[in-house]
Amino acid sequence: MLVNLPLAFLLLKTSDWVRDNNFGIINWLPEIPLWLYAFLGVLFLDFFGAYLPHLIEHKVKPLWMVHLVHHTDHKVDTTTANRHHPIESVIRFFFTLMGVFLVGTPIGIVFFYQTLSVIATQFSHANIKLPKHVDKAISYVLVSPDMHKVHHHYRLPYTDSNYGNIFSIWDRLLGTYMELDTEKLIYGVDVFPDEKKNQHIGELLKQPFQKYDKPTLEIDENL
Repeated sequence: MLVNLPLAFLLLKTSDWVRDNNFGIINWLPEIPLWLYAFLGVLFLDFFGAYLPHLIEHKVKPLWMVHLVHHTDHKVDTTTANRHHPIESVIRFFFTLMGVFLVGTPIGIVFFYQTLSVIATQFSHANIKLPKHVDKAISYVLVSPDMHKVHHHYRLPYTDSNYGNIFSIWDRLLGTYMELDTEKLIYGVDVFPDEKKNQHIGELLKQPFQKYDKPTLEIDENL
């Protein structure tokens, strides 16, 4: 809250500017119905504000160290959706700001996107078990609980997959979609295995500044 509240004024100013100057992807399209305008705004914001920074955080080691706080939770549930280092809040904010600028979304669509984003993250991290066929059907369009929980498996390459937030389309189009039997999931990361430390706020705030060697990209033969 301390990070996002003051920065929200930048978001408002940016969305007002793109509206006033008719700037951005959705504003350069031929005239389209309002529902399609809003849908495309949310779809592209989901890419620039969620999928893209998430992917980059996994590929760039300093950013991965910040993002690790989210992954060192050994019991994934709705609280995990809110478990982020304050530095990550700043990183994610500026990607969202870039998305608003490039996509050209007015503040109404920004609010709509952020509302859907909160609901989606709570849903995908929730400690619930849907019938497999229902979860699978949802995952063709939206990020389902089983789909996202693969991302929280403690071993590569599963950790580096399923980056989506609202829509699963980006993972499917860009080749980062993976499946794994949920019965074989083990939450956490193998470089920070101490569950007790991983539940202590002081340790979590220090995690981005601790050194470790990232494991090699190997599939666990037991899976």
